[in-house]
Parts: sequence; structure tokens; C-alpha cells
Amino acid sequence: QIAATEMAEPQKKEAAEAAKERGNALFKSNKFAEAIDAYSEAIDLCPSAVYYCNRAMAYMKKEAFGAAAADATKAIELDNNFVKAYYRRASANMALFKFTLSLKDYELVLKVVPNDPDAKSKYTECEKIVRRIRFEKAIAGDEKAKEILYDTFKQKAEALAVESSYKGPHLGEKITPEFMEELLTFYKAQGKLHTKYLLQLLIQIYDLLKSLPTLYDITIPADGQLTVCGDVHGQFYDLANIFALNGLPSESNPYLFNGDFVDRGSFSLEVMVTLFGFRLLYPNHFFLARGNHETVNMNKMYGFEGEVKAKYAQNIADFFNEIFEWLPLGHLINSKILVVHGGLPSTDGVVIQDIRNVVRNRQPPESGLMSDLLWSDPCVPPGRLPSQRGVGCMFGPDITAAFLAKNGLELVIRSHEVKNEGYEVMHGGKCITIFSAPNYCDQMGNKGAFITLRSDLKPKFTVFEAVVGLLKTYPHPHPQPPTHPQPPTA
Repeated sequence: QIAATEMAEPQKKEAAEAAKERGNALFKSNKFAEAIDAYSEAIDLCPSAVYYCNRAMAYMKKEAFGAAAADATKAIELDNNFVKAYYRRASANMALFKFTLSLKDYELVLKVVPNDPDAKSKYTECEKIVRRIRFEKAIAGDEKAKEILYDTFKQKAEALAVESSYKGPHLGEKITPEFMEELLTFYKAQGKLHTKYLLQLLIQIYDLLKSLPTLYDITIPADGQLTVCGDVHGQFYDLANIFALNGLPSESNPYLFNGDFVDRGSFSLEVMVTLFGFRLLYPNHFFLARGNHETVNMNKMYGFEGEVKAKYAQNIADFFNEIFEWLPLGHLINSKILVVHGGLPSTDGVVIQDIRNVVRNRQPPESGLMSDLLWSDPCVPPGRLPSQRGVGCMFGPDITAAFLAKNGLELVIRSHEVKNEGYEVMHGGKCITIFSAPNYCDQMGNKGAFITLRSDLKPKFTVFEAVVGLLKTYPHPHPQPPTHPQPPTA
């Protein structure tokens, strides 16, 4: 290959166009990381608004919304009449919950293409969100309203009668192994749990989670083990497959699920109720951590709120959000392994006690330790870099080593990122990513994985394929996915 500096301008433009076309082909094949590399090559050869805009779209698919917004802004700087760039930036800012900025860009788009139905729809949706946020800010922190919702559901659960026509599992005063097995079978057949039993379960899990610390300590005994799973994202049939492969949860077969239970997949409610049920059944042997998707804005944007509203009611979706606020932010295994959804802090000097002290029963702020634990990602270069997601940071191997040394730890396990093999070991074996949603969004083609830890704390990885074609009795259905804003194809 001829170095770019040695090329004449026409050659550079030709090579850049070839790189762009290669990027487009990779994008259509869902190879978004490779597409980003191809668009970057085109930008290096001959920067243009089109190339930046295409790379922004690929970053969106990788959920690197901060990088997407930056690329769209660069495209606008190069060509302030390029409407698609304003649309890209609006989509990225909407994903970053910067709705006011997003609304301004959608307004600009509509001025140029006033009859575009997609732009109209996005503008209307964004405008509604801005109005709703203003209203919610006005009533924010109303603990009385939260208590009323809790009391209302408690009374309703007691008063509701179960119709004789209901064919699903029946819940007594407490969750039992038999109830959970019946529930799994019922959900596989796409049954709907009676509202009375759903409310009973939610009241019980709210009471339990509220009693827990922000950082929960787990001990693996000398003859025991623990299975650690990553993101599930509403893929109920893949969750059922984990239990088929590894055994149902029990006191002798404990699990830790590390956040992002909901959104994206069409069965987030079934996943959440199943996990809550096992958390109640085995309070000392089944553990759940909060992910960045167990938050109000993510649930509104990526499907969970709409799914719960469609299957039950809006106020039940609201109660789920109240429950999510009480999920622990992390777990400490045998005082040696820190497990959090996202990653390490964006500042030096943080100790384990600082994590224990985080006030978690709230929505995550834009920055700070709580957001870092939910959003940050590891990277190859040393030091810290701005996050391409727009929240948290990217932390290098030296940051991991320093944090572990300061806190007397051996390993960080986190989730939060799709990995082709379902897991990735980084930073000299000191930082592991685990992701348990195979073929994420029904298009990524990745495998899922989970970790088995015994008392020696040496991780053993199990990799598995998506459930399609594997479970003959319960094939993976493909209903209409939850509605949430999606940018157009590049």
C-alpha cells in the first residue's frame, strides 16, 4: 500500500471512497467495529462530513453515543448544510439523555425536510420527553408519593381475586422451588403471571433489596462455587438456557447476575420476574447487581417501560424503577474480587469503603463514582481516556493494577460490553468482561458466556450459543420488539 502522504489528491479521494464503501459493506454485515476502522481510514485519507456521519452511525450501533455525537458535530463543522449530520447528533444526544440539545437538532432537520415522517416522529417524541422531564423535576424527591405507590400495590395485591380461568402458577405467602419451576415453564409458553402474584412478588423484592448494603459481600466456601453471569437484556429464552446448561439456582448452585437484565430484548419483564423470584427464594445464594439499564431513562428509551405498560400498566413500570434504585451497585467475593457492572472510578484514591458509602437509591448522576461503577469500560492504553459512551471513563491496565493493589484485591469482573466469545480477559488477567446475551439484539452474532468461580477464585468460562435451534420444546419466538427510538440505517 502507498502511504497517504505519498498519494496525490485524486488518489486519496479514490482510496477514501473505497474505504467508505468497505465500511458500508461491513456495517450491513453487522461488523460495526470493523466498519468504524474502515470509516476512520477514509477520514484519515480525506476528511468529509459523509465519512464522519457514517462513522457516527457505526458508533451508535456500538452504543458509543459520546463518540457518535462528536463525529456528527465534526460533520456539521465540515458541512453545516448536511442535514443527516444534525439527525445523527440528535439521535446520539437523545441516547445520552441530552433531550434539549436533541430537540434543537430535530427542529433544524424539520426546517429542511418538514414532511419527513421519521423526523416528525422523533421530534414529537423528544418534545414529549422534555415536557415530562420538566414535570418530573417539579415533583422529584417526593418520598410521600413513593410510599403511596408501595401502599397502594400492597393493598391491591391483598384485594385482587384470581379468576378461575387463570391457568398459571399460584403464589402463596412465600416463593417456593415448585413455584419457580412452574413459572419458568409458564413463561416459556409465553404465559402472563396474574397481576396479584406479580404485585406480591414486587412488594417482597422491594422489602428485601431495601435492606441490603450498596456493596454486598459474598463468601464462596471451601467446597462451594459461584456462577457469575453478565448482561441478559430481556433474552428470556437464553436465560432459561443458562439454567439448562448450568442447573437451576439452589443453595448448592448459587448465581450472581451482574446487571442489565432488561431493555433491548422482548421478554425483559419475564427475565426480571424470574430473577427477582430466585433472589427471594435463595436470599443468601442468588445475587443481583444494578446495571446502567436499570434506570428510568434507559427503560424509557430502550423498551422496558413500554413492555411493562403493554403487559400490565404504567404504574407497575414506575414501581419497577423504584425497586431498581435499591439494587446493590456491586459485590465483593471473598474480599478479593470486585464485581460491578461497568468499571473502575474516574479518579485515583478510591477505596472499597467509598463504594460502600455510595447512596444508591436514586437515578445515577451524570458523573461521579456511582456512574463510573455503572458505565465505565476498560481500554488497552494506560491511564484514563474519555468514554466513547459519553458517561464514565475508559481505564487502562495501570489504573486496574493500582486500584487492586490499593484495595488488596486480585481481580475485577465487569459486564456492560458485547464480546464475540461472550467474555474477554484484559489487563494482564486482572480485568474480565462477561456478557451473557448471545446474538445480542438478534443481530450481533456474538456468543454468550458465564464464569464459574470456586474457592481458589480461578475463573472457568463456559461459552454458549444463542438459543435458536437449541431448545426444541421452546423455540425462541420473535414477537414485535419493544418500541424505542432507532436512528436510520447509514
